[in-house]
Amino acid sequence: MDMTDLIQIETAGLRGVYRRNEPMHTHVTWRAGGMADRAYTPADLDDLGLFLRRLPQQEPILFVGLGSNLLIRDGGFRGTVVFTHRALAHLALESDSNPPEVYAEAGVATPKVARFAANNNLEHAEFLAGIPGTVGGVLAMNAGCYGSETWDVVTRVRTMDRAGKLHVRARREYEVAYRSVSPLSAPDEFFVAAWFGFARGDGEKARQRIRELLAKRIATQPLGEPNAGSVFRNPPHDYAARLIEASGLKGWRIGAAEVSSVHANFIVNKGGAIARDMEQLISLVQNTVKHETGVTLEPEVRIVGEAWK
Repeated sequence: MDMTDLIQIETAGLRGVYRRNEPMHTHVTWRAGGMADRAYTPADLDDLGLFLRRLPQQEPILFVGLGSNLLIRDGGFRGTVVFTHRALAHLALESDSNPPEVYAEAGVATPKVARFAANNNLEHAEFLAGIPGTVGGVLAMNAGCYGSETWDVVTRVRTMDRAGKLHVRARREYEVAYRSVSPLSAPDEFFVAAWFGFARGDGEKARQRIRELLAKRIATQPLGEPNAGSVFRNPPHDYAARLIEASGLKGWRIGAAEVSSVHANFIVNKGGAIARDMEQLISLVQNTVKHETGVTLEPEVRIVGEAWK
């Protein structure tokens, strides 16, 4: 992208916030990583559409919500980051369906969706309270916990293409698997909202279930230290945490990155870790578990950007 393109973006009458050389360690829950060349926080969906229309077609784009499950390498991201949290924040009950559907834009935190559903006497959204992400992120990876997955409760999604045009896509237009979502057509679109279908039920019962799940999460995860959630996918019929612990890796460190002593499938920043520490520790865990158990662990966390040179 040349200077003419940058000036065009900055003077296009956009209502959001555009920045250059944005430090990404402040936007990811691991608190590590390099800078993004460009960053934009849209005012709303219309503003996002205008911004995307102004970007060159070849420009790399990365959508970021709360920044969990994400590592930006120390060399930074050579492209444009779009921040959705607190930007694409519309959350509503659509009562024209039976039962009513919950509509949530990509920047809404998933625990907020769970509480909103419970407060409207809807059940089966409770598991979303245990996922530290936003609607856009959980849609992209089919995030889940406690036996449920995001796409179990999705009825349809709203996407936006690179030309800024909105689309409504049915669930059948995606191949959905464990921690994986792939479009069967129109691959160059971004999730910007979703409709969720929950069952009518007892709101107080749902709120109590949310409290129980959050208490379990607090008791079993290292929430007091910067982390990115579960680092590895669970292999079939087993748990990544069990394999990592059985390989004697709890407490192992590279730099200030450490395999958590609380939950072995978490890597925590003990203070001052850089992205390289995280990535090298991920590789060390994979290699050790493979050697000790014969199982290849697949990362759940997304790693993007350029290595530090």
